[in-house]
Parts: sequence; structure tokens; C-alpha cells
Amino acid sequence: MTINATLLDGAWRPADVTDSFRAVNPVTGETLPDEYPVSSRRDVDTALAAGARAADALLDVPEKKRAEFLDAYADGIEARAEEIAKKASEETGLPFAPRLHDVELPRTTGQLRQAAAAVRDGSWAMPTIDTATNIRSCFGPLGGPVAVFGPNNFPLAFNGISGGDFAAAIAAGNPVIAKAHTSHPTTCRMLTEVAFDAVTSTGMPEATVQTLYRTSHADGAYLVSHPLIAATGYTGARSTGLVLKEAADRSGKPIYLELSSVNPVFLLAGALRERGGDLASEYVGSVLMGAGQFCTNPGIVVLQAGDETDAFVESAKAGFAEAAPGPLLNAGVATKLGEAVSALGGDGAAVLTGGGAVEGDSCRFQNTLMRVDGAAFLENPEGLQREAFGNAGLLVVAKDEDEVVAISGAFEGNLTGCVYSDTEGSDDALYDRVVRRLRPLVGRLLNDKMPTGVAVSPAMNHGGPFPATGHPGFSAVGIPGSIRRFAMLECYDGVRDGRLPVSLRNKNPDGKLWRSIDGVPSQGDVA
Repeated sequence: MTINATLLDGAWRPADVTDSFRAVNPVTGETLPDEYPVSSRRDVDTALAAGARAADALLDVPEKKRAEFLDAYADGIEARAEEIAKKASEETGLPFAPRLHDVELPRTTGQLRQAAAAVRDGSWAMPTIDTATNIRSCFGPLGGPVAVFGPNNFPLAFNGISGGDFAAAIAAGNPVIAKAHTSHPTTCRMLTEVAFDAVTSTGMPEATVQTLYRTSHADGAYLVSHPLIAATGYTGARSTGLVLKEAADRSGKPIYLELSSVNPVFLLAGALRERGGDLASEYVGSVLMGAGQFCTNPGIVVLQAGDETDAFVESAKAGFAEAAPGPLLNAGVATKLGEAVSALGGDGAAVLTGGGAVEGDSCRFQNTLMRVDGAAFLENPEGLQREAFGNAGLLVVAKDEDEVVAISGAFEGNLTGCVYSDTEGSDDALYDRVVRRLRPLVGRLLNDKMPTGVAVSPAMNHGGPFPATGHPGFSAVGIPGSIRRFAMLECYDGVRDGRLPVSLRNKNPDGKLWRSIDGVPSQGDVA
């Protein structure tokens, strides 16, 4: 069996191989035929050196050409949409339609085009001019390659070679070294082929995009901490992310992480009285969507003891039991889900339904619903908010409002937090008490809707306090803000006009760029 080539330094070349691997179809258990390399450190060094040269070359590339590349890449993905979505479905078990072909692929191309539009507009760089001191500043590229590690659960929209981190890094003017996910390597190869075609057709530096399929853990840490690397974007398991963070932090390299989140949902008593049946259906649908393999899956629901809560629990239990378990992304996800359910049980959570693996060749786990009392949760909040990534949920039932409020302040940092309240105002006082504690612990606060969807909006925050991410001030979704993670603030003090970046010169480059001039937003020239 021939091992697939790797795109390094502007060419498809045989990898310097230490081992090889093949993906597995999680629905059938079949090992897929394409074989991929585990690259040695020599390949990592090749990618880093080529990425550094590309970063230097990109300084001479007009911004509009970066935009042309991003648009051409989006066009190329759409031209191979059916082929790419079918392969992604085969490798991940996620449905071809509507999930991949009709939802995730358009989201992927939409992000790329939004990034292109932001490059053309230029205001993402926040050009700022103080005429009194003749000091000017804007955001610019980092001067080196950005490593992007994609997750297993979004093979297109968060892929290291096509997702939001990739688009943001390119938009800021940096080349990308993509780390493919070993669950869907052929999907990554197809996307890399399209990306490289776009590089060639638009005249970008050849090493603007490179892909490594797999490395050792030690070489992954070497990559993110190397002197030539500019920054890293990582989405995936907390354990791996923290190893990379330690290596990057030790060398002073920026790393932006999305690690884990249980996304607490509070169902207040009035909301349950008003529409408890509907909320149970909404909850079951959200937590089991895609077999629960979303970073914004509602992993913990907090309720207050009472008849309406009892009815909600029974309805949710029935919904979990009646639904067919969906396929998990790979055997590792199933194993870790089983370990998490077992650990939650050891910490006092009772299994209401499910709790074990589904027999057979496919990677499936029983839809699992668990319950624990509020007092027990408060005694061991760390153990009981362990992430159970997959089709599992935990209900925390508090004895009264004060316990609900105490629980709201006991969570680690999360991507999202949600509060459902009634429409008549009976929950308003408790809502205020809960949100006062919950708000600093979540990146995105929702009212009366499950958190599973993440809109690609400039106002979106797909981030949050640790351990949801590595830094609470940044979002992985939402252009133009997400671009600035992969940029540095460049300041110019008394620099002559002709030597300044075009966006900071006295004359507005196109009469449309928004700049801050002496504290006032302006599209005019500097007097």
C-alpha cells in the first residue's frame, strides 16, 4: 500500500515516515484503504523553514491577493462539494445531508469569503492615527507561520486547513501549517489539494499552505514552541491542548485553545410550569444532535425540585431511551465517553437510562441521562462537571432557589451558559441572581434557547474563561475579531509617510477605509 504524499514547501512529496495509519469508518467499523504518514521531526522542520520563507514573501503580496486566494479556495471547495462531503461522512459517520453538504460545507466557504471581505475592507486591522504626536498603529502579520490543529467533530468548518482559524490566520497575512485530524485524513487531503490549487492560481507564495497528517506528541509540542512558529490555534481534547499550551507558554509563543465545555443550562421553575413539555423535547433534541459531539452541547441542566421538574425528568428520560444512538466519531470518543460516565457515577450521579456501549462494529454509546442532587454537586463541583463528550447529559436538581444560585457560581469557565425563564416575570428575580454569578463564567450567555448552534456573526463569541479556552478575551468565531488573534499590533512613531503601511498614510488608500483619526472614526485623509 502506497502512503499518501504530504504537501510541504510547495510540493507533494513522500513524507519522512516514522509510522503510518488509516482511518476507520465509525458506522461500519471498516478500516479505510488510504494510508497516511506519521511524519518525523525532519518534516516538521521542513514545514517550519518553508513557512518562515512564505511569511517573508507574504510581506510583498498585496492584500487584495490574499482576498483573491480565500475566494478562490471557497470556489474550489464548492466545485468539489459532493466529493468532499461524502468522504467526510465516510470518515466521521456524520450525515452527508443535511449536516455536511448542506450546513457545514456552506459554513466553511462562508467563513472563507467573510475573511476575504474583511481583508478587502481593511478595518479589521484597526488603523489608528494620533496627529498631535504623529504616532500611528495597526494590526499586521506575525512574521511567521501559524500552526492550526483541527478537531474531529467538524471536519470542514473547523478543519486545520479550511476552518475559521485557518481563514483568520491567512486573512492576517500569515502562512498556515495545518495539522490534519487522524479521524478524517482523506478529507484533509482533499481540502489541501483545493487550497494548493488556489495558492497556485492566485500567485500566492507556494508554502502559504502546508499539511502534516500526524506527528508524535513530542513533535507536536516541538512545533508549537519552535522559534520559527508565530502562533497556534488548537481545537480538541483538554489533555492534549494543555500539553501544547505548556510547551508554547514555556517558549513565549501565543496559543489559542478551545478545550472543553459543559455549557450549563438553567431551567427556572416558572419556565417549567409554563412550557415544561416543550423544554424537555428541546433539550433531548439538542443534547442528542450529532450524538452530542458539539463543543456547545448542553452537558449539564440545573433545575429546582418540584412536580414540574419531576415531569421534565421523566419526559427527558423517555426521550433519551426512545431515540436511536447516533454514531460517534471514532472508537476513542466512545471509550472516553464511557470513562466519563463511569467517573460521574463514581462521584454520585445516578444513571437514569443508558450508561454503556452499544454492541457491534459501529462506534455507538447508549443515550445516557444521569441525575445528581444539588447538594452533592456543590460538594464536588470539579468531579461532577467533568465533560462527557457525546450523547450524555447530567441533570442537577437543587432543593431551592438559594441552591440554584450557589450552583450557578460553582462552574468552571464555559463557552456558553443559558437561562430559561417564564414570560410572565415570576422568574425575573431569580434570573438576576443566577446571571450575576454565571455571566463571568461563560463566553456567550443565552436566553430561552439551547446553545448548540454557533452563528458565524461578527458579534459572536465562541470563547470563554479557562478551561473552555486558553484566554477569555478571544473568539474562534466571528470575523473580524477572530483575525486579530493571529496579528501583532504595529506602532509607528514619527515614521515618514511614504514608509508607513498604506492604511496609516495621510491619504486614505481608497477613500472607504475606516480609520480612527484623533479618536474620531473617519474615511477621510489626514489634514
